[in-house]
Amino acid sequence: MRSARLVRAGMAATLSAVLLTACSSSDGQNGVPLGWIKKTYTSSGTAWIAPHSAPAKVADAIHHNRAALDRASGDRMEFLRYGDDMVTVSPYRSGSRIEIEDYRNGYRRHSRHLGLWPDPNSSSFRGGGPGEGK
Repeated sequence: MRSARLVRAGMAATLSAVLLTACSSSDGQNGVPLGWIKKTYTSSGTAWIAPHSAPAKVADAIHHNRAALDRASGDRMEFLRYGDDMVTVSPYRSGSRIEIEDYRNGYRRHSRHLGLWPDPNSSSFRGGGPGEGK
């Protein structure tokens, strides 16, 4: 009985995580253009690959499809901020690798390149998600 409850609780948690991830990187008005990225680039499981395009060119294309709130670059990588999500385009073989992640995680990983982007751990940070501006 107890193991059955644990299995159900685990499955419910997994399903919730999948649904939340799908919502956070949605094609909403201010969100990452995930649908367009999926149609345009090759999936590699956890990221997308642009086999013959430099990071700056890929970031330009993504930004052209849906304008980012902010953009930064460093160490041959390009960063696009979309509310509470971030797109990182980095060199990969002869092309680029595109990763989409939560802004808080991306900021923690790449803060040295993000200049004046807002610190998600500050009290003034508003991620741009539901309830923005409250």
